[in-house]
Amino acid sequence: MAGLELRGIRKDYGATAVLKGIDLSIADGEFVVFVGPSGCGKSTLLRVIAGLETVTAGDIHIDGTEVTRLAASDRGLAMVFQSYALYPHMTVHQNMSFALENMGIAKAEISARVDRAARMLRLTDYLQRKPAALSGGQRQRVAIGRAIVRDPKIFLFDEPLSNLDAELRVATRKELAALHAEIGGTMIYVTHDQVEAMTLADRIVVLNGGRIEQIGTPLDLYNRPANLFVAGFIGSPRMNLLPTELVKGEAAGTAATLGIRPEHVEPCQEAEADLTVRIELVEQLGGETFLYTTGPNDVPLTIRCDGQSRLARGDVLPVRFSRDHLHRFDAAGLACRPEPLLARSPS
Repeated sequence: MAGLELRGIRKDYGATAVLKGIDLSIADGEFVVFVGPSGCGKSTLLRVIAGLETVTAGDIHIDGTEVTRLAASDRGLAMVFQSYALYPHMTVHQNMSFALENMGIAKAEISARVDRAARMLRLTDYLQRKPAALSGGQRQRVAIGRAIVRDPKIFLFDEPLSNLDAELRVATRKELAALHAEIGGTMIYVTHDQVEAMTLADRIVVLNGGRIEQIGTPLDLYNRPANLFVAGFIGSPRMNLLPTELVKGEAAGTAATLGIRPEHVEPCQEAEADLTVRIELVEQLGGETFLYTTGPNDVPLTIRCDGQSRLARGDVLPVRFSRDHLHRFDAAGLACRPEPLLARSPS
């Protein structure tokens, strides 16, 4: 396995800049997830690393060796795509062994690698089946197995679970996490699904408009977002972002926006309230309830409550914010501290 370093990566398509100076170091054995909205450049960045796109400027180093101008086939990487890209006329075993045969690897070694990957991915009983006889989740596991047998320096995943239904996404996500724990390989994973990012990553790279907004562990980004974009993007439901003038009695200092997660808003008595809201929608999920409300000037506020609730649409509710979990952002949208910490109200 190997580490990766990107230095000043730019990618332009004509006059359109897609990647605008990406600097990133990924350690050997790390699981890093690129996440961001559609069009942010995350898939383009992955394809640049793979060698499927040439860079406009910058350098790529894998395991200490510059590979910026190397062809994709010479970089020692393996990529798993959103589409399974399996050969329909080949069996599972043949799909997984095909690239190794082209590399001239001995048959005994090919068989050993395929058998090992099949055991990891619970595909042993399906090696003689063709893709048409497999479920979507099994096909995706074959695609992952095809990458494993190549013993790559780095695994690249481009939204590999997007074509699966919800139940299969969860099951395959668990399998990917277990696979990383077992083989310890360096993995780079692209997704628009922040739940995948939060549950899989050692570190998350949040991209927006071709730039990196913040890099950190899942909980670092959740608890200490560097700016309004990360605060609003990481977390489901998203962080509540409120103009400071709407919050009663809150000494916001120079902050322009206050942020509070839904689980840190709680109903209270009127005298203790930071805000009074009107409930627009109640989502009863059994173990928890989400209240979607509006406050003054129709500003939305989402509240997460443990367990079940008797509240209903149209109810008026005074709420207060946990002072230990209040975030503050300045007029430029940046967290008010150089290294954002959970903000506390002034004493």
